[in-house]
Parts: sequence; C-alpha cells; structure tokens
Amino acid sequence: MSGEDRFNQLLEAPQYGFPQSQKETLLLPLLNELTDRHRVLCPEYKRLISLLHPGMIQADSLAEVPFIPVGLFKTHALRSIPVEDVFKTLTSSGTTGQQVSQIFLDRETARRQTVALGRIMSHILGPDRLPMIVVDSSALVRDRARFSARAAGVLGMMNFGRNHYYSLDEQMNLDETGLLGFLEKFGAKPFLIFGFTFMVWQYFFERIRGMGLDLSQGTLVHSGGWKKLQERAVTNLEFRRSFEQAARLTRIFNFYGMVEQVGSVYVEAEDGLLYPPNFADIIVRDPATMRELPPGEPGVIQVLSALPLSYPGHSILTEDLGVIHSIDGSSSDRRGKPFSVLGRIPKSELRGCSDTHAVEAAA
Repeated sequence: MSGEDRFNQLLEAPQYGFPQSQKETLLLPLLNELTDRHRVLCPEYKRLISLLHPGMIQADSLAEVPFIPVGLFKTHALRSIPVEDVFKTLTSSGTTGQQVSQIFLDRETARRQTVALGRIMSHILGPDRLPMIVVDSSALVRDRARFSARAAGVLGMMNFGRNHYYSLDEQMNLDETGLLGFLEKFGAKPFLIFGFTFMVWQYFFERIRGMGLDLSQGTLVHSGGWKKLQERAVTNLEFRRSFEQAARLTRIFNFYGMVEQVGSVYVEAEDGLLYPPNFADIIVRDPATMRELPPGEPGVIQVLSALPLSYPGHSILTEDLGVIHSIDGSSSDRRGKPFSVLGRIPKSELRGCSDTHAVEAAA
C-alpha cells in the first residue's frame, strides 16, 4: 500500500473507529516517510535530529518516531519548502515580549489540514454547515496572509458554519442586540458556537448568565488555555454545568490542539476524555527519562500527525502534562487512546490562546 493510500484510508474512514493496533500499522509508515522527507528538505531539522536522536534511522513503533521540542519552532525557521512556496505563515499565541512559533504552510499542507479538521468536526456537528456565533471580534481575521493561533482557530472553525455572527466588538464587549437577533432568526434549529475557553467564559457566559437565553439547540466548541479559569475555580465540569443551568446548553465540546499541528485536534467525547483522530496520536513520556509511560501514569505529551508536509511538525514534544487512561477507549464509539491534559509543565510559558488574551488585557 502506498503512503498516499494509507493517508487517504486514515482520513476517509470514520474517525476514531480503528483499533489502536490497526491504526499504528497505517500511521507508522507515514510518520517514517515524513521524518525522511524533512531530513532531506529541511537542513535545520536534519541537524536537530542528529543531535537529539543520534543514530535514529527508522522507527519500529510510534514511540520511536523522533521528536523535536515545541519550543524550537520559536528559535528556528523550520521549513521544508522554498520561501516562494509559502502560502501562509501561522504564529503561536504569545504575550508581549515572548517569542512566538512560526509555522510555514504550503497550499497542499493547508488543504490537508482543512480536510482533516472537517473529518474531525463532522463527527460531532454532522455534515451540514450550521448558523454560527463566533465569540470574538471580526477585526481578528482581517490579515489573511499572516495569522495568529487564535485567528487561525477562528477561521478554521468558520468553515463549518454559515451566517457567521461575531458577537464581540474590538473592545470585547458583547453585542446583545445582535445576539438576540441571531437567536430569533436561527435559535430554534441547530446552530454552532465557537470561541476560546477563557473568552467564552468571561466575554460571553458572564454577560448572558442573567439574560434567560435559550441556547438548547446550540453546540459549543471551545479550546485554549484553562489556566485563568482554574485560577477562578472554574473546572471543565463547572463550565459545562453553568451553561446548562443558565442557558440550557448541553452539547459542549472542548478540544486540545496547537498551532504547530493545526488540523490535528483532539476533541472531547461524551465521557469527558480527549481522543486522537485516525491520522494523529499521542505518546506520554517520563519528563526525566523520556521513556514512554503506560496508561495511568502522567507525563509530558508528545503529539504525532501525518499532516505536515511543508514543515517538520509531525512529531513534537509539547510543554503539556497529560495521562492516557486506556487503550481502545471507554467511549462506545471511539477507539484509540483516551487522555486528559493535566496542565503545563512548571515554568513553561503561558501559551493558551485565550489565556494569552487575558494576560494582554490585564497589562
């Protein structure tokens, strides 16, 4: 089977349906091909791999796929395409004075990421584009050539909506009149709400909690850092419970992802756990020894993805702590590795999209 056939099988099959062993059989050769590709086309990556993983030629398991730390995307221009083939440059979230990651996309990688995100989101949203509330300002997405992580996330999700309504102005004030008009027109049938977690809470929920709105036909998809909400003692459970009590909104899906692997997002299932899609996976490693840890033992998260062709982002060691709960899942319709994100590695930079906004707003 060719690499393209393997990739298409992972992409086109129902997401989360492969048992872990079958998924690894399809995914591992693709990751090895990407390692070889980026070694040849990205000299900086070749040097990094020779230093970080000396002697590594071919991985025999997902845990052996060589990784690079996510922070290297801030200090190195890692690109496997000529400058003239760069279609779009993404930047990570960062407060003033922080270095940011730069991710270089060609048209094919951007296309793969869009299609992959569509396969993931159709699993929870269905095949139809829904009227959409964007919990952000339209000013965010005006520069279409260079995107922040937050803008890239908003634009990526807008592909699954129609009749887009930006609910905030540039000062993050809620447009209550516009929101009521949207709900009068679309609120009786399924609609989509998207925003970054802290912003959804502070700029949307805290301003609608007393309005008596009926959001029962909505599906809320949110992501970003939880740090600022945890400081306010708002857990994922409290977040969900508050929306249900205040606005009858029960279909709420958190997801984990990063600009360094846009397209490979890990969406929460009904059991409250996150699951890798077919074309991506995670490894949890001991932060001291870097050995792979079994389910139940917390460690640092490594993310794997078959998507990136234009930059060496197929195997990244993150700055996040997590734990895999089992193999082949506790959810009735999902296989693979259900996991939870436990927080940031101590002293790592604040990177969540909505957390970064909160820091900048307070400055």
